[in-house]
Parts: sequence; structure tokens; C-alpha cells
Amino acid sequence: MKERRTKPLELYDPIARHFAMEDPVTKDASGNQERRYWRFRFDRWYGGIVTADSVGCGLLCRFCWVSDSVMSKPGQVGRFYSGKRVANILVNMARKKSLQQLRVSGGEPTIGRKHLIDLLENLSSQNVIFILETNGLLIGYDKTYAKELSKYSYIHVRVALKGSNEEDFVRLTGARPEGFQYQLKALENLVKNNVPCHPAVMISFSSKENLLELTQRISEIDSSLIKKIEMEELILYPKVLNRIRKHGLRYYYAYMPRKVPKELV
Repeated sequence: MKERRTKPLELYDPIARHFAMEDPVTKDASGNQERRYWRFRFDRWYGGIVTADSVGCGLLCRFCWVSDSVMSKPGQVGRFYSGKRVANILVNMARKKSLQQLRVSGGEPTIGRKHLIDLLENLSSQNVIFILETNGLLIGYDKTYAKELSKYSYIHVRVALKGSNEEDFVRLTGARPEGFQYQLKALENLVKNNVPCHPAVMISFSSKENLLELTQRISEIDSSLIKKIEMEELILYPKVLNRIRKHGLRYYYAYMPRKVPKELV
């Protein structure tokens, strides 16, 4: 009997996919760029934060918590909002709970650059902290992005690294390995432009040896980032469990949603 050969899965270009995602999730409206969002909410992270959940990401992470429709049909989910409208909603919600921290989550907020900058401009007169949670690829790909973000003193960038090296990145996202290098490059570009930032590493799928090697790579970018590394661990929401089982991923560390230690919230 002849051995059956399985065709290797084709890895996608993560940068090209980020740019392609702009078409279904953004639109021009009277000279402004609007972006799709599917909800606004209060959340427990960072000690309390107001979150706008956007639609659309350039990665297809195999441990992502968003719904299938948000991931696979971004052009059919949510509604379009201007940057000004998003800023107003976030600020008004924050005032109701006496919170100062705002963020965009659920999708990749750097998609739709004009929209993000418009959102930040409309927060300029508010006493807030905006936490930009990003995979960093577009900031790593285009160094002018970090320079533009440096105009806003109230921004802090959390770069969510998908694993500890290129191999992890491929396994966790299905994208080409150079995407991980763009994530590290994002940290470099942000540091060079004096933008407050820190790396958050998804460690649940990485060996200790690989994590040590990553620490060295980050130290070569800027030694001050070492003390700022956030060790992100898998939270086993039902959707996450289904995805990692589908892709045959094995993890070292994880928490059930209601059992996340308080110090990690």
C-alpha cells in the first residue's frame, strides 16, 4: 500500500491579511474613516476598564476567544462608528463608573489607522489612559505608525506576542513566521519613539527554554522591557476550548474563567 502524503497547510501572509481586512471593517464617511464595533462594555482587567470591541483582525489565532461570526464574517457583524463617536461612548461609560482607563479589544485596533488616530484625537482633551492592545504587526511593518502614536501622551501600548518564537507563532496563528519578527520590531519602533509599552507573551504553549530565549531577544531591544513582560496565560472559555481542540494544540498552563487569580486581573 502506498503511503498517503498529506499536502502541507499553506501559511498566510499576516501583513497582507491585515491590509485586506480594512475593506470589510472600515469605510470612508464624509472624509472620516469609520470602523465596525460589535459592543461596548465594562471589564475587570487592569483593575477596571471600559472596552470597545471592534471587528476584524489580520491573524487567525487558534486560541482566540471571539465568536466564529466575528472571526470569519467580520463584514457582517456589528455596525460602523466614527472615532469621535467611539471616544464619546467610552468616556461617558468611564464617567459612570469613575474609571480612567479605556481600550479597544475584540479585534486588531491598528487596522483602520485613520480611524484609530481620529479616536485618539477625540480623547486628547479627556483625562484618560488609553491602552492600545495590539498584535503589533502593522507597527512593526511601518515605523511611521509608532511615530504617529508618540503624539499622544495618554497612550500605553500592550504588544501581545503570539508565543515565544517564530515556531510558536506559526503553530498558534497559521501565519508565516516573519510575523513574529514584526511583533518584536513593533517593540523596537515604539521604544525608539518613546511610546510607553510592554510585551505580553502568551506563555501557555511555550517551553521554559523558549521563554528564556525570548527574554534575551527582548533585552536586546531594550533591557528595561524585561521587568515589564506580562506573562499571559490561556483562559479556557468554551470557544477557546473548542478551537484548541480542533487544532490539536496542547498547553502547559491555563485557567478556567472564574478562577483567574486576582493578581492577574
